Amino acid sequence: MKKASEYRKHAEECRALAKQVPEGPQREQLLEMARTWDNLAKERDALVQKHPEIAQPLKDDET
Repeated sequence: MKKASEYRKHAEECRALAKQVPEGPQREQLLEMARTWDNLAKERDALVQKHPEIAQPLKDDET
């Protein structure tokens, strides 16, 4: 299972892409994807708070 930070990174990528797309359905779809990733991050944070044993330890290259 991914970490909340990974979900937030995906959300940021979607928002960055949306800025490059003209207004319209494609931009709206990217922004909706960003909202979905943000919601997944919130859900993951809540799950880890309830069950800290499922949190993934940081690797050496992650801070």
